[in-house]
Amino acid sequence: MFVPLILGSKIDEPHAAKITAILDEFEIPYKIHVASAHKVPEKVLEIIKEYDAKDGPICYITIAGRSNALSGFVSANSVYPVIGCPPFSDKADMLVNIHSTLQMPSETPALTVVDPKNAGTAAIRILAADNAELRQRIHAHLVALKKSF
Repeated sequence: MFVPLILGSKIDEPHAAKITAILDEFEIPYKIHVASAHKVPEKVLEIIKEYDAKDGPICYITIAGRSNALSGFVSANSVYPVIGCPPFSDKADMLVNIHSTLQMPSETPALTVVDPKNAGTAAIRILAADNAELRQRIHAHLVALKKSF
């Protein structure tokens, strides 16, 4: 069970930290890579080949803004699920980044989750599909969350 995070730029690291906080809470191992699909596609392919050679479950989280080729590039080259979580600095930036992440070519399923904590949580739930112990931990977390209201 593993979550590779691929960032399009080092400036996306604070956004990634919001995702890794929830992964840490559930003790899900991850590794952060910085590799732009536009600038160093061969590096992104090396990362994908490394993880696709391993037994899963694996769920990628990609973080890229503007012209988000990263999410689609990873999805088009990996057998594992991809969650795109675009960073943004304001509402105008958010609209550009969301639209760029939502519009993937056919046969290129990259899920889009805007909130970083929800992106991490979605990856955890994907990984839990084949892990009863993790599903129990998620259930306990939901019960505690509901009791807090």
